[in-house]
Amino acid sequence: MQHASRFTRLTALALGIAGALTFGNAAATGFQIRENSVQNMGRANAGTAVAKKDASVVSNNPAAMVNLDKTTVQADVTVIDLTADFNGGGVAAAGTPLQSPLRGGDGGDPGDATVVPALAVVVPLSGQFENLTLGASISAPFGLMTEYDSDWVGRYNAVKSDLKTIDLTLSAGLAITDRFSVGLGLIYQRAEATLTNAVDFGSGICRISAAACTTPNPVAAPFGPQKNDGSASVEGDDTGFGWIVGAQFRPTDALSIGYSHRSEIDTELDGTIDFTVPANVAALFSARGITTYNDGPGGAKLTTPSVDTLSVQYDFNDKFRMMADAQLTGWDSMRSVDIVRADGTAVSSEAFRWSDSMMYAVGGEYDFNDAFTFRAGIAYDETPTNDQTRTPRLPDNDRQLYTLGMTWRATPAFSVDAAYMRIEIDSPTVDVVSSSGSRLTGKFSGHADLFGVAAQYQF
Repeated sequence: MQHASRFTRLTALALGIAGALTFGNAAATGFQIRENSVQNMGRANAGTAVAKKDASVVSNNPAAMVNLDKTTVQADVTVIDLTADFNGGGVAAAGTPLQSPLRGGDGGDPGDATVVPALAVVVPLSGQFENLTLGASISAPFGLMTEYDSDWVGRYNAVKSDLKTIDLTLSAGLAITDRFSVGLGLIYQRAEATLTNAVDFGSGICRISAAACTTPNPVAAPFGPQKNDGSASVEGDDTGFGWIVGAQFRPTDALSIGYSHRSEIDTELDGTIDFTVPANVAALFSARGITTYNDGPGGAKLTTPSVDTLSVQYDFNDKFRMMADAQLTGWDSMRSVDIVRADGTAVSSEAFRWSDSMMYAVGGEYDFNDAFTFRAGIAYDETPTNDQTRTPRLPDNDRQLYTLGMTWRATPAFSVDAAYMRIEIDSPTVDVVSSSGSRLTGKFSGHADLFGVAAQYQF
């Protein structure tokens, strides 16, 4: 029973709830998505906390909402297109006499084009409340979608990974003076996850009963590594609350400095754990009274990280300005993922040991004329992952970002934005043992292309 419990300990959920959150989101390291503004994307996300004509400050720095003097409605859509390849292999039943090379392909390209929308509204008040500005936004700050071929060589570690977070942010900004403002926002977050991978039940049977895999001989035996594949599927969802605070200071007419802090948000992803078990394996488990692989409720805690952003903008003249950002993401909240059943029984604990990471960005804008503004930027984004705990569900690494963007002001009230971002990702390696006992080794390579369009209307 001890071997069976170890074999069916539902590591799929641990690898999924945290691990599956990464490589499919090529927009930022970890599973962060910064693309809530096409204007920001055009300058490599520099200047996010001091943006002057961008309603996304509702969720980036509510203190900067005072920069907008008219009611502003803004809709942004970004398409994230990841291209990734895996080169490697491994062994099934690693470390046992029955270990054999893993069969399967390279998994194909796991990153289909994914659409990330955002919507923001800013409303400056008047009269006795003229120093107060209110705002609301809907955005997706964390998430991903990846899917490997179901028969790929790393199927025991990951097949499908789908995480969605949607935030509703309600903010208020207050101009203390003409040069200093503060802001506060409340965040309501909805998180949903669906995760799948294959399970090598044949290797598990061998650990329970070696005779089942060697009699009359390993080739003819009904059970064995990669002979009795099933699958595990995990679904969970929850809601949580967080907050954001910020400040903006303009020491001179040309210089603006902004800072914001977004809190961690805790959620308990409660849902179901479902297994698909081959008939001969199910019959054997039934005969032995093994129930640890049965379907049932379960869950894990997910904490989305805190984010601290420092932005600076300098206007060289009326036409040309430059921005810089330094952003700290508190990934140390992803130290481990502990899986429990609905009755509180511990299932597993997976160490990730992620570290806090920094993103540095520099960008600029040039007003060609009253109708057109052009942008460009570069950024460097550190990974929170490490070589010791990286898995194929999170083959993340440091990345370099290069962007171009523009705004067309069709009328004084209506404008359209467009931007393109190219992301080059340093090749990460994996060397990991799955819950099925297989060992996967290899290297990922990949890049991403992001395309964004937005529209803004002021009245």
